[in-house]
Amino acid sequence: MHDSHVLPSSETSQTTAVVFATTGAAGLRCADGTLLDRLTDQLATLPVQDVHVITRSGDVTHVPGGTHMIGAEGPAEGSRGLADDLRRIAKVATASTGPVALIAGDLVAHTEALATLLEHPARDTGALVTADGEGAGSLCPPVRIEGGRVVAASTSFHDVEEPNGTFRGALHVGVADLGHLAETAVMLADLAEAGTFGSMGDTEVGDLLLVGLVRSGVPVRAAGLGRLHCERMAEQAGADSAVRRLGEVDEIAARLDAAVKGNDGFFTTYFVSSWSKHLVRLAAQWRLTPNAVTGISVGLAVLAAVWFSAGTRPTQVAGAILLYLSFVLDCVDGQLARYTRAFSPLGAWLDATFDRVKEYAAYVGLALGYAAGLDGYGAGGPDGIWMLAVSAMILQALRHMIDFSYAGARADANRVGAAWARTSSSLSAAADTARRLLPMQPSPGRRPADAGYVGKTTGMRKAGLSVGGMVVGLSRWLEQISFTRWLKKIIVLPIGERMALIAVTAAFFNARVTFIALLSWGGVAALYTLAGRVGRSLSE
Repeated sequence: MHDSHVLPSSETSQTTAVVFATTGAAGLRCADGTLLDRLTDQLATLPVQDVHVITRSGDVTHVPGGTHMIGAEGPAEGSRGLADDLRRIAKVATASTGPVALIAGDLVAHTEALATLLEHPARDTGALVTADGEGAGSLCPPVRIEGGRVVAASTSFHDVEEPNGTFRGALHVGVADLGHLAETAVMLADLAEAGTFGSMGDTEVGDLLLVGLVRSGVPVRAAGLGRLHCERMAEQAGADSAVRRLGEVDEIAARLDAAVKGNDGFFTTYFVSSWSKHLVRLAAQWRLTPNAVTGISVGLAVLAAVWFSAGTRPTQVAGAILLYLSFVLDCVDGQLARYTRAFSPLGAWLDATFDRVKEYAAYVGLALGYAAGLDGYGAGGPDGIWMLAVSAMILQALRHMIDFSYAGARADANRVGAAWARTSSSLSAAADTARRLLPMQPSPGRRPADAGYVGKTTGMRKAGLSVGGMVVGLSRWLEQISFTRWLKKIIVLPIGERMALIAVTAAFFNARVTFIALLSWGGVAALYTLAGRVGRSLSE
């Protein structure tokens, strides 16, 4: 599946937001009142059912509908410090039936930036980050991002090796991780009361929770800002400047750019996504739903199969063009879903199912056309072409089985690894022991501070080299080179490359060439993927 309406979690409750207004910066002035006023007004436009404001006193400068302050003894009771903040968050996480957002009250951000985090279809755990390390400082601590996840984070106490991004003060915790959030918050509160973190400031509660979740093995999605802004403020001049910078960005255009996936295959990136956003804008203006675009895509694929089945050169070319346009709309439906945030379980199922239907319909049409035009094509026979068509279908089914079974196994392993990793010693270690992308279960005798993480800078285990470690290390090294990174994407024959292969070989050659090419390239892709999966598993 190339591009889909991402399946959201089964939980439909809206998000509960906790805003940290524990420093004077939340009261800095802006055109909308204070920064806290501005932020709570923004949250009111997002799918947030309740906003809790944590302050050091009983005063809250602005209380829109549904907003209230968390108090130990009642609404007038302010939080007494960092440990108290953490315990209150644990109570919210325990009581919440939906995701919980943790946001700094001194934040100046585009509403669209907050929506990127809070309205993500998966409703999973994520953090707003920049991916270049720009603006790192006490209010925007460094993080390390790998594979679209935050794998190491920092505070004034915790260090991070090789940072390549910054945390921007907004964290979203999915329903599945609320128990981890509550448990981690209590552990951190105990450590804070014991003086483990020294004189950690009031501004760092969100930073500390991010460190706690990452070191506890919880997968944290890195929600990038792109052209949007999200900054924390310490003084009035900075706040005024930050608010002015917001107006320099077209949020609608940035939203459209963000709807196009930035880490796609080669063919999709350069031959579809380079212009498909214009179709997305047009579809939005026509009020088409993502499911309607999926339906049109299916219709074009069926028409392509019909043209293929005629078995003449002009119809083969016509079928190839229709198949390409069908794939373009297959990308557009997901992009439209992200642009309009019109996600649904039905859309996810339809997109995943019809990707296979469209591809296999093309196989059938090509085989029918080859059999019908046998005299023009030469030797082979209808039986031979059907054998090739069925073999291509079986190979693609096996490839998808490898992908989905591995993803399920990885998810199970991550849950087990996270359970092992949640130790107070891993949270109290100042050094960045969180090393490299994938969680792993701790082995006997391993230091608890290392639990949940992989080896040294090469991506191999500290205990020594292994076949799996070398595979992972080589893979990461190849990712750093543009040519080999694209080559890796191409060799696995993703759906964009498959559709291009079918269209080109059908238009210029015949179905036999198409199926032989699919079987040859697909077989190499299956072996490459299987070897990579085995090597990565051995490295964990």
